[in-house]
Amino acid sequence: MTPAARPEAAAPDFERARRAVSGLRAEVREECEPYREHLWTGRRPGVPTLQIDDFSALPFLDGVSGVEHYQHRARLRAGDDDLFAAVVPPVDGYEAYCQDSLGLGRPECLVAEPTAGPLAVAAAVQAGPTGERIAAAARRAGGLDVHPFLGSETIWTLAGWLARRAGVEVRVLAPPPPVTWRANDKQSFSEIVRRVVGEEWLVEGEAHRDPAEMAAALRSLAARHPVVALKRLRCASGLGNATFDAGRLRGAAAARREVDAFLRRTGWDGREEVQAVAWESAEHSPSTQVWVPPDGAGDPRLDGIYEQLLEGERRVFAGSRPSTLPDRVNRWLGRGALEVAAALQSLGYVGRCSFDHLLVGDPEGDCELRFVECNGRWGGTSLPMHLLDRVLDGGPRPPYRAQDFVHPGLVGVPFREILERVGEAGWTRERREGRYLFYNVGPLAEHGKLDVLALGADAADADRALTVDLPRRLGL
Repeated sequence: MTPAARPEAAAPDFERARRAVSGLRAEVREECEPYREHLWTGRRPGVPTLQIDDFSALPFLDGVSGVEHYQHRARLRAGDDDLFAAVVPPVDGYEAYCQDSLGLGRPECLVAEPTAGPLAVAAAVQAGPTGERIAAAARRAGGLDVHPFLGSETIWTLAGWLARRAGVEVRVLAPPPPVTWRANDKQSFSEIVRRVVGEEWLVEGEAHRDPAEMAAALRSLAARHPVVALKRLRCASGLGNATFDAGRLRGAAAARREVDAFLRRTGWDGREEVQAVAWESAEHSPSTQVWVPPDGAGDPRLDGIYEQLLEGERRVFAGSRPSTLPDRVNRWLGRGALEVAAALQSLGYVGRCSFDHLLVGDPEGDCELRFVECNGRWGGTSLPMHLLDRVLDGGPRPPYRAQDFVHPGLVGVPFREILERVGEAGWTRERREGRYLFYNVGPLAEHGKLDVLALGADAADADRALTVDLPRRLGL
């Protein structure tokens, strides 16, 4: 049944959602047992938080320009008495901007020497004096919380090391790795969606480990859909996707060639499953943003529904804006997201989580909703949302558009000069006005790239602020 034909959306049935995954719970809880002593159970007064964005567990990010600077997005979550760690120094002037213009407090930034590449922040922290400084701070405070971008194994290893060095409780505000990967793995997440809200919320597809079976699945899907795709399971931003016109897969040999080329290109290890899916035509790709408390500490909370801005054939994420979809569609998206989040919570998920969807059909009429994947981590939509909530002290969000802004004319332009060019249109907490907030400014020097949150009177005005007015103000 489509949203247009459904009655008014009922409240989420959290208990039914939790029961739907009861068969998985014992298995997952047993896998999570080694991580029990570091599970986050809620905020502790007087205990500092280490904010750390380690991207080393996600594949294919080396193709993202300036990705080594993305670790400084952790600054958007940090406040007074917090610590945040990186292996790349911050951009000159950015910390003063965060403190003075945005009012984000005065945390301590710790820059570690890289030991395993520019994205492996946790390993670098543990290997050098930075880790000892964090352990000393934890010892003085009597505890530490670690709040990562993603609850990967390296983060939990770091938490255990810090706990031993400091002799205090160290807890991780993220799901333990077995739950992290059940959420972020496209196939295991699809199984959770199937159990909780049903097959109709999923794109048609299947997963295989054998290349011949992948090719056969692609051909089968191509008989029913004009475009099909292969997907690696643990990738971000569509970077592990490849699409194929059905006509290219008419013969078994052609399909196998495409599969083999995809596996070589993506460095397949011969063991991981790969999804073959229908590539459904959709103009709208909503994102639901959820906060998940520890199990038993309350139900998941819906923090926003957004429209994703996607680029290129692979539909790579470029930015987002608050949803302008009809209320009835937003209500059904919200209910589905909360029920799936409750199922994840019962498995041990905690912290920030978001879901990518497709809206197939006419949002004002006959349409269907799909879950595409789970982002069991902080990301390009949740971070600017959180930033805006912080600078507005939790007040109502105005219409806005958040995305990366790239221009060759900005290569090498100092961040301070960006602020000068924008002038009074830049947001300041003191005036509580302005149209632009900036973050992730590290890629400016080499790539002419930074992230912008542009405010507007309505969605169209926010779009103009970013696509028309900002280039003019920057002299581009």
